[in-house]
Amino acid sequence: MKRMFGWLMTAVLAGGVLATLAGCKPSKAVREGQVVDNGTKPVEHAAPPLDPATLGSISGTVHFAGKAPERIKIDMSQDPVCEMTGGDNYTEQYVVHDGDLANVYVYLKSGPAAAMSAPPVSTAPVVLDQIGCKYVPHVIAVMQGEPVEFKNSDATMHNIHTIPTVGGNPSIDVSEGANGPPQTKTFDKPAIMMSVRCNNHPWMNAFINVAATPFFAVTDADGHFEIKGLPAGTYTLAAVHEKMGEQTMTVTVAPQKTEKADFTYFKK
Repeated sequence: MKRMFGWLMTAVLAGGVLATLAGCKPSKAVREGQVVDNGTKPVEHAAPPLDPATLGSISGTVHFAGKAPERIKIDMSQDPVCEMTGGDNYTEQYVVHDGDLANVYVYLKSGPAAAMSAPPVSTAPVVLDQIGCKYVPHVIAVMQGEPVEFKNSDATMHNIHTIPTVGGNPSIDVSEGANGPPQTKTFDKPAIMMSVRCNNHPWMNAFINVAATPFFAVTDADGHFEIKGLPAGTYTLAAVHEKMGEQTMTVTVAPQKTEKADFTYFKK
Protein backbone atom coordinates (compact mmCIF):
# COMPACT_ATOMS: atom_id res chain seq x y z
CA MET A 1 0.00 0.00 0.00
CA LYS A 2 2.83 2.37 0.90
CA ARG A 3 4.59 1.42 -2.34
CA MET A 4 1.48 2.22 -4.39
CA PHE A 5 1.09 5.53 -2.59
CA GLY A 6 4.70 6.42 -3.35
CA TRP A 7 4.20 5.65 -7.05
CA LEU A 8 1.06 7.77 -7.07
CA MET A 9 2.83 10.75 -5.51
CA THR A 10 5.69 10.41 -7.97
CA ALA A 11 3.26 10.47 -10.87
CA VAL A 12 1.46 13.54 -9.51
CA LEU A 13 4.73 15.42 -9.01
CA ALA A 14 5.99 14.49 -12.45
CA GLY A 15 2.75 15.66 -14.01
CA GLY A 16 3.01 18.97 -12.19
CA VAL A 17 6.55 19.53 -13.41
CA LEU A 18 5.55 18.75 -16.98
CA ALA A 19 2.59 21.11 -16.74
CA THR A 20 4.83 23.83 -15.39
CA LEU A 21 7.34 23.32 -18.19
CA ALA A 22 4.55 23.41 -20.73
CA GLY A 23 3.26 26.63 -19.20
CA CYS A 24 6.69 28.22 -19.58
CA LYS A 25 6.73 27.67 -23.34
CA PRO A 26 6.15 30.80 -25.41
CA SER A 27 2.87 31.15 -27.18
CA LYS A 28 2.61 30.56 -30.92
CA ALA A 29 2.36 34.33 -31.47
CA VAL A 30 5.55 34.96 -29.53
CA ARG A 31 7.39 32.11 -31.25
CA GLU A 32 6.43 33.53 -34.62
CA GLY A 33 7.51 37.03 -33.64
CA GLN A 34 4.03 38.55 -33.68
CA VAL A 35 4.37 40.37 -30.37
CA VAL A 36 7.24 42.00 -28.51
CA ASP A 37 7.74 43.70 -25.16
CA ASN A 38 5.40 41.23 -23.43
CA GLY A 39 2.71 41.94 -25.95
CA THR A 40 2.60 45.68 -25.35
CA LYS A 41 3.26 46.50 -28.98
CA PRO A 42 3.21 44.62 -32.28
CA VAL A 43 6.27 43.89 -34.34
CA GLU A 44 6.56 46.41 -37.15
CA HIS A 45 6.28 44.62 -40.46
CA ALA A 46 7.59 46.05 -43.71
CA ALA A 47 5.04 48.24 -45.44
CA PRO A 48 3.85 46.94 -48.82
CA PRO A 49 5.49 48.61 -51.83
CA LEU A 50 3.69 51.65 -53.20
CA ASP A 51 2.07 51.35 -56.62
CA PRO A 52 3.66 53.99 -58.91
CA ALA A 53 0.33 54.42 -60.71
CA THR A 54 -1.21 55.81 -57.50
CA LEU A 55 1.56 58.28 -56.66
CA GLY A 56 1.82 62.02 -57.17
CA SER A 57 4.09 64.90 -56.23
CA ILE A 58 4.14 68.29 -54.53
CA SER A 59 6.24 71.09 -55.97
CA GLY A 60 6.54 74.67 -54.87
CA THR A 61 8.55 77.74 -53.99
CA VAL A 62 9.01 79.55 -50.71
CA HIS A 63 8.81 83.31 -51.22
CA PHE A 64 10.08 86.15 -49.07
CA ALA A 65 7.94 89.29 -49.09
CA GLY A 66 9.64 92.65 -48.68
CA LYS A 67 13.30 93.53 -48.30
CA ALA A 68 15.45 90.74 -46.91
CA PRO A 69 17.76 91.49 -43.96
CA GLU A 70 21.30 92.14 -45.09
CA ARG A 71 23.72 89.25 -44.79
CA ILE A 72 26.69 90.21 -42.60
CA LYS A 73 30.28 89.32 -43.43
CA ILE A 74 31.85 87.11 -40.75
CA ASP A 75 35.20 87.91 -39.17
CA MET A 76 37.19 84.65 -39.08
CA SER A 77 40.52 86.13 -38.00
CA GLN A 78 40.63 84.08 -34.78
CA ASP A 79 41.71 81.11 -36.92
CA PRO A 80 44.46 81.94 -39.48
CA VAL A 81 43.54 78.91 -41.58
CA CYS A 82 39.93 80.07 -41.86
CA GLU A 83 41.01 83.63 -42.63
CA MET A 84 43.45 82.57 -45.37
CA THR A 85 41.46 79.77 -47.02
CA GLY A 86 37.81 80.39 -46.14
CA GLY A 87 37.17 83.25 -48.57
CA ASP A 88 34.25 85.58 -47.89
CA ASN A 89 31.82 84.09 -45.39
CA TYR A 90 28.40 85.63 -44.71
CA THR A 91 25.59 84.89 -42.27
CA GLU A 92 22.98 82.48 -43.61
CA GLN A 93 19.86 83.19 -41.55
CA TYR A 94 18.18 84.87 -44.53
CA VAL A 95 19.37 83.65 -47.92
CA VAL A 96 17.05 85.28 -50.46
CA HIS A 97 17.45 85.29 -54.24
CA ASP A 98 15.00 87.23 -56.41
CA GLY A 99 12.45 87.17 -53.62
CA ASP A 100 12.70 83.43 -52.92
CA LEU A 101 13.99 81.85 -49.72
CA ALA A 102 16.60 79.10 -49.41
CA ASN A 103 17.19 76.74 -46.46
CA VAL A 104 13.52 76.13 -45.62
CA TYR A 105 12.67 72.62 -44.39
CA VAL A 106 9.45 71.22 -45.91
CA TYR A 107 7.85 68.05 -44.52
CA LEU A 108 4.59 66.16 -44.05
CA LYS A 109 2.90 66.99 -40.78
CA SER A 110 0.03 64.57 -41.42
CA GLY A 111 -1.42 62.53 -44.26
CA PRO A 112 -2.57 59.10 -45.43
CA ALA A 113 -1.26 56.11 -43.47
CA ALA A 114 0.52 54.77 -46.56
CA ALA A 115 2.70 57.88 -46.58
CA MET A 116 3.15 58.37 -42.86
CA SER A 117 4.37 54.77 -42.38
CA ALA A 118 6.41 54.49 -45.57
CA PRO A 119 9.94 53.05 -45.29
CA PRO A 120 13.08 54.93 -46.36
CA VAL A 121 13.59 55.42 -50.08
CA SER A 122 17.37 55.65 -49.71
CA THR A 123 19.94 54.50 -47.17
CA ALA A 124 22.77 56.67 -48.53
CA PRO A 125 24.08 59.07 -45.86
CA VAL A 126 23.13 62.73 -45.97
CA VAL A 127 26.41 64.67 -45.86
CA LEU A 128 27.09 67.71 -43.68
CA ASP A 129 30.55 69.00 -44.64
CA GLN A 130 32.78 71.72 -43.22
CA ILE A 131 34.15 73.81 -46.06
CA GLY A 132 35.68 77.28 -45.78
CA CYS A 133 34.99 77.21 -42.03
CA LYS A 134 31.24 76.91 -42.46
CA TYR A 135 28.82 74.00 -42.54
CA VAL A 136 27.71 72.99 -46.03
CA PRO A 137 24.75 72.76 -46.53
CA HIS A 138 23.40 75.15 -43.92
CA VAL A 139 20.22 73.07 -43.52
CA ILE A 140 19.90 69.32 -44.06
CA ALA A 141 17.11 66.77 -43.61
CA VAL A 142 17.16 63.02 -43.10
CA MET A 143 14.61 60.33 -42.20
CA GLN A 144 14.80 59.07 -38.63
CA GLY A 145 17.15 56.11 -38.26
CA GLU A 146 19.01 56.97 -41.46
CA PRO A 147 22.68 58.07 -41.41
CA VAL A 148 24.23 61.52 -41.47
CA GLU A 149 27.89 61.71 -42.50
CA PHE A 150 29.90 64.53 -40.92
CA LYS A 151 32.96 65.55 -42.93
CA ASN A 152 35.77 68.05 -42.45
CA SER A 153 37.22 69.23 -45.76
CA ASP A 154 39.19 72.06 -44.11
CA ALA A 155 42.84 72.17 -43.07
CA THR A 156 41.91 73.02 -39.49
CA MET A 157 40.28 71.26 -36.55
CA HIS A 158 36.48 71.45 -36.40
CA ASN A 159 33.75 70.21 -34.10
CA ILE A 160 30.23 68.83 -34.43
CA HIS A 161 28.05 69.78 -31.47
CA THR A 162 24.31 69.18 -31.81
CA ILE A 163 21.93 70.86 -29.42
CA PRO A 164 18.69 68.83 -29.43
CA THR A 165 15.40 69.86 -27.94
CA VAL A 166 14.19 68.43 -24.62
CA GLY A 167 13.21 64.78 -24.97
CA GLY A 168 14.78 64.55 -28.40
CA ASN A 169 17.88 62.87 -29.76
CA PRO A 170 20.98 62.64 -27.57
CA SER A 171 23.52 65.40 -28.07
CA ILE A 172 26.55 64.76 -30.24
CA ASP A 173 29.84 66.48 -29.41
CA VAL A 174 32.75 65.19 -31.48
CA SER A 175 35.91 66.76 -32.85
CA GLU A 176 37.12 66.23 -36.40
CA GLY A 177 40.76 66.70 -37.38
CA ALA A 178 41.90 68.63 -40.42
CA ASN A 179 40.84 66.72 -43.54
CA GLY A 180 40.15 63.80 -41.24
CA PRO A 181 37.98 60.73 -41.86
CA PRO A 182 34.21 61.34 -41.78
CA GLN A 183 32.04 60.23 -38.88
CA THR A 184 28.57 58.78 -39.35
CA LYS A 185 25.75 59.20 -36.83
CA THR A 186 22.03 58.41 -36.79
CA PHE A 187 19.09 60.22 -35.18
CA ASP A 188 16.20 58.03 -34.07
CA LYS A 189 13.64 60.66 -33.12
CA PRO A 190 11.99 63.33 -35.30
CA ALA A 191 13.48 66.79 -34.89
CA ILE A 192 12.90 70.21 -36.40
CA MET A 193 15.78 72.65 -36.88
CA MET A 194 18.13 70.92 -34.44
CA SER A 195 21.04 73.30 -34.00
CA VAL A 196 24.63 72.34 -34.85
CA ARG A 197 27.56 74.39 -33.58
CA CYS A 198 31.36 74.20 -33.79
CA ASN A 199 32.98 74.64 -30.39
CA ASN A 200 36.17 75.86 -32.11
CA HIS A 201 34.57 78.49 -34.36
CA PRO A 202 31.58 80.25 -32.77
CA TRP A 203 30.26 81.68 -36.04
CA MET A 204 29.69 78.22 -37.55
CA ASN A 205 26.11 76.99 -37.37
CA ALA A 206 23.79 74.64 -39.24
CA PHE A 207 20.52 72.80 -38.70
CA ILE A 208 19.55 69.13 -38.92
CA ASN A 209 15.94 68.08 -39.48
CA VAL A 210 14.87 64.50 -38.80
CA ALA A 211 11.64 63.45 -40.53
CA ALA A 212 9.26 60.67 -39.52
CA THR A 213 8.66 59.85 -43.20
CA PRO A 214 10.83 59.71 -46.33
CA PHE A 215 8.88 62.63 -47.80
CA PHE A 216 10.66 65.93 -47.14
CA ALA A 217 12.81 68.57 -48.83
CA VAL A 218 14.95 71.65 -48.20
CA THR A 219 14.51 74.61 -50.51
CA ASP A 220 17.41 75.27 -52.85
CA ALA A 221 19.11 78.60 -53.65
CA ASP A 222 16.06 79.62 -55.70
CA GLY A 223 13.57 78.76 -52.96
CA HIS A 224 12.27 75.70 -54.82
CA PHE A 225 11.38 72.27 -53.45
CA GLU A 226 9.80 69.06 -54.73
CA ILE A 227 8.53 65.98 -52.91
CA LYS A 228 7.92 62.98 -55.17
CA GLY A 229 6.34 59.55 -54.82
CA LEU A 230 3.44 60.55 -52.55
CA PRO A 231 0.42 58.26 -52.18
CA ALA A 232 -2.76 59.99 -53.32
CA GLY A 233 -4.60 61.78 -50.54
CA THR A 234 -4.83 64.95 -48.48
CA TYR A 235 -1.83 66.19 -46.53
CA THR A 236 -0.88 68.88 -44.06
CA LEU A 237 2.34 70.24 -45.50
CA ALA A 238 4.65 72.27 -43.26
CA ALA A 239 7.49 74.68 -44.06
CA VAL A 240 9.97 75.71 -41.35
CA HIS A 241 12.50 78.54 -41.38
CA GLU A 242 15.15 78.84 -38.66
CA LYS A 243 14.13 82.39 -37.72
CA MET A 244 10.56 82.84 -38.96
CA GLY A 245 9.10 79.57 -37.78
CA GLU A 246 6.56 77.18 -39.26
CA GLN A 247 3.73 77.59 -41.76
CA THR A 248 1.27 74.90 -42.85
CA MET A 249 -1.17 74.33 -45.66
CA THR A 250 -3.50 71.57 -46.86
CA VAL A 251 -2.58 69.90 -50.15
CA THR A 252 -4.50 67.16 -51.97
CA VAL A 253 -2.35 64.93 -54.15
CA ALA A 254 -3.84 63.07 -57.12
CA PRO A 255 -2.25 60.06 -58.86
CA GLN A 256 0.22 60.95 -61.60
CA LYS A 257 -0.18 64.68 -60.86
CA THR A 258 2.07 67.37 -59.39
CA GLU A 259 0.31 69.72 -56.98
CA LYS A 260 1.64 73.26 -56.54
CA ALA A 261 2.26 74.49 -53.00
CA ASP A 262 3.86 77.90 -52.46
CA PHE A 263 4.62 79.50 -49.10
CA THR A 264 5.31 83.17 -48.37
CA TYR A 265 7.22 84.52 -45.38
CA PHE A 266 7.06 88.07 -44.08
CA LYS A 267 9.83 89.48 -41.90
CA LYS A 268 8.31 90.46 -38.57
